[in-house]
Amino acid sequence: MGRARVLLVASEAVPLVKTGGLADVITALAAVLVEHGVDATILMPAYPAAVERAAGLRQIGQIFDDLPGGSGRLLLGCMPGQQVQVPVLLLDTERFARRSGDPYVNDDGNEYDDNALAFGDLAEVAARICAGRTMVPAPHVVHANDWHTGLVPLLLRVRGITGVGSALTIHNLAFQGNVDMCLAGQLGVPGHMLDADGVEFWGRLSFMKAGILCADRITAVSDTYAAEILTPRFGHGLDGLLDSRRDALLAIPNGVDTDAWNPSRDPLIARQFSLADMTGKAACKRDLQKQFGLPVEPFAPLVALGSRITHQKMADVALDALPRLLDQHPRMQVAVLGRGDHGYEARFRQLAADYPDRVAVHVGYDEKLAHALHAGADMLLHGTRFEPFGLTPIYAMLYGTIPVASRVGGLCDTVADVGSADAPDESASGVLFDGESADDMVAAMARALALYGQTKHWQRLQRNAMQADFSWYGPARKYLRMYADIAPESARALFRSTLLPRPSASGDKAAAASYKRA
Repeated sequence: MGRARVLLVASEAVPLVKTGGLADVITALAAVLVEHGVDATILMPAYPAAVERAAGLRQIGQIFDDLPGGSGRLLLGCMPGQQVQVPVLLLDTERFARRSGDPYVNDDGNEYDDNALAFGDLAEVAARICAGRTMVPAPHVVHANDWHTGLVPLLLRVRGITGVGSALTIHNLAFQGNVDMCLAGQLGVPGHMLDADGVEFWGRLSFMKAGILCADRITAVSDTYAAEILTPRFGHGLDGLLDSRRDALLAIPNGVDTDAWNPSRDPLIARQFSLADMTGKAACKRDLQKQFGLPVEPFAPLVALGSRITHQKMADVALDALPRLLDQHPRMQVAVLGRGDHGYEARFRQLAADYPDRVAVHVGYDEKLAHALHAGADMLLHGTRFEPFGLTPIYAMLYGTIPVASRVGGLCDTVADVGSADAPDESASGVLFDGESADDMVAAMARALALYGQTKHWQRLQRNAMQADFSWYGPARKYLRMYADIAPESARALFRSTLLPRPSASGDKAAAASYKRA
């Protein structure tokens, strides 16, 4: 009878290349689909790091000599370190081969001037795979992710490629891929779509708008974010178009790879621990303090910041709030891990210089250090002006690190606010705050620090956080239902048959049971 086939198209996937949560989501979703009998393949750029890390790479098929940006070839391999075999296709072009650092911006923090053509190449190859023009079996569904792949649904429509359903997941609507309109012909966008009813957006060609306009289904990565993007505040100018496509818009929350992020089995942390035996968390705290060069103080509240250092993530607000908090709480320590705006990075380095032995900053990203951060910190400070989902606070909660986060987007759905520190909610798992000022952040941290001094309440927060179910099984079931709805008639039964739950390869019975209840 064959198996259902899905092509996941994305700009990054862990552990090949990661700049944010998108990379985690792509690999974890592909793995859980494979576990449940779907032929799920990832298509992404062949950045140098991806070529180095992928397993068993080999060239397949012909060389493409007529892509929007030039020539390229397809490499086929597997994702390393997965308990199930996840195939990965890497598009090797000269443009992607030059991206040895951040895949989107150069060393000065500016977007590469050939991003449009580079990701146009990725969309073109995805369309050719869907049309059966390569050695790769055409999928029943192509699943595009964020603006980098927004042209994929458009190319399927304008070329009359039938027999393949298309979906676009919006991981962050703020990044839209708005490029010079003169590139339309080179990118394969026909002239009749270059107006306001098509892909034109404030005089430019929008990759994201193309995907929203043409995909059979559009998904947002949390329930709250799906509602928020229909409003002017969070719609970034595309709320009207999204509202017109409301019938095609679904909310499918992300899940978490509970094999990779599990303190009882994590090989990347100093000592494993669980809710039944939390002694290992103290060892992880010591390890984190040592790695960041902070004094080993077991009772000092250790606050982590682990995200992109950008305006969206309230880097400016944190930089104003932290000196006040450090002065008010002389035992508090701060560990910062991330990268982003160079100006903010410099200010965090200066903060560390101003508060030696109390603030430490690591600019960059390191997977092992990220695990150490979540395992060893007491709290995670996660201010953000908008948050489609928010994987980082979930990672923290799974490790008993309490998030202090903005009340926006997916954070509203995953973090249960403690309320007053004097009478904390018994079902709470973190601290949420409204507003975008330093006063708002300081007040939220004050609540968290007050609770930290109350062992009974703090341990209950940790228990609630660590017991929450963030597995992929419920979300995967929703994706499979969506795929069944948009797949060609001949393949819908294949997707429906995969809705029968199966235990995960790791034998996580609790996650499988959760999937059965979804």
